[in-house]
Amino acid sequence: MDTKANRPGQVGVVIPSYKEADNIKPLVLDVRKWVPDSRIIVVDDSPDLLTVNAVNDLKIPGVNAIHRDRKDGRGSAVFLGMKLLLDDGCEQIVEMDSDFSHPPSQLPSLLAHARTEQLGMLIGSRYLPDSQIKNWPLARRIFSKCSNLLARTVLQVPIVDYTNGYRVYSRAAAECVVETCNKLGKGFIPLSEVLVNLYYRSYTIAEVPTIFTNRLRGESSVTSTEIKNALVGLFRIYLLKQMLKKQRKNHD
Repeated sequence: MDTKANRPGQVGVVIPSYKEADNIKPLVLDVRKWVPDSRIIVVDDSPDLLTVNAVNDLKIPGVNAIHRDRKDGRGSAVFLGMKLLLDDGCEQIVEMDSDFSHPPSQLPSLLAHARTEQLGMLIGSRYLPDSQIKNWPLARRIFSKCSNLLARTVLQVPIVDYTNGYRVYSRAAAECVVETCNKLGKGFIPLSEVLVNLYYRSYTIAEVPTIFTNRLRGESSVTSTEIKNALVGLFRIYLLKQMLKKQRKNHD
């Protein structure tokens, strides 16, 4: 078995969090179970230090938590963690949610697939034929599917799940993300911003099925304001897409 992904410093995992004190400790332990030598950074925007303290209480080398003074959005948390992991020399970087919606048990196969296929980004997709969604209300499923359909129609990246944040990046793709993203909005809009920046800069993007489980404890960080901002941000990303397409055409 290829163990490159399990060597110290080779795999980094960034976990954005908000009020996840109940989830974060078992999640970090589970990630380390499946990728034993991974470097893990939790970027926490909670109004208290409960989540950060839960991480620090583990006292695991290579596992750290950063507390930010205000809620500044999932995207900026991921970009901050990604930059720090790149500075540590990580060759593959994972982003995943802090509420156990993304199964850590899938990490070894995701990392191996992304590495073997030399992908810029691999997405654990909720909407492929073999994917599963558990414990999600019907209204949330409908909203998510409609949002993804709208994003695909407007942005034209050939994938089906624009908004699931279970992703593996190559080092080169992560460097591109840190350099070019975090400019068009907060909340969940950076997920599509990343897709457009990578795809229209000729990075290879692929999807594999995943099991998505809606949170069983804790509280969701999604607000109606974030949803409205995402719709506004989609128009900005469309303009970015048009600019990158033009630049690529001129270069060719």
